Amino acid sequence: MGRRNYLIGGVSGAGKTTVCTELQRRGYHAIHGDRELVYRGDPETGLSAAPETATPTAAWISKHHIWNIKKVQTLVKNQDEAVTFFCGDARNFAKFVESFDGVFVLEVDLNTMKRRIAERVALDPTDWGGKPEEWELAVRLHQTKEDIPKNGIIIDATAPLARVVDEILRLTDANNPS
Repeated sequence: MGRRNYLIGGVSGAGKTTVCTELQRRGYHAIHGDRELVYRGDPETGLSAAPETATPTAAWISKHHIWNIKKVQTLVKNQDEAVTFFCGDARNFAKFVESFDGVFVLEVDLNTMKRRIAERVALDPTDWGGKPEEWELAVRLHQTKEDIPKNGIIIDATAPLARVVDEILRLTDANNPS
């Protein structure tokens, strides 16, 4: 949807949703990928997938948390906006990461991640991280960084929100609509 398109990713609790909402509040075109593009599917084929049990495990949910590639590519090709930010995480990002002009990784230390997930779950016990299995997976993924784009620009997401967003805007030159 932009002439320039950027992916903003990070581990659970890094601030992807909060950054996206702040970008929207400031008038930028930002897509909540984990709300608008996500579905449960096979990360290789893109085919919808259903868990083998009535209650899927946290590992299964995480592994099958993918974005609709055709929708991402269609949005990237539409150049109605000067800049579009795609915020969220997907296990199939390798299939579309090359479509972006840049990738940002919001990075937080383990204690910040744990605190943010706990705050989020306190507001909504059904949110990700509310179950012990989800909590353990979030900690492991934080430690291994296995679901994070490798060549992204690291943003210290422990800084105040305004500073985090200002840094992303500075690095993308988003205030310059050319």
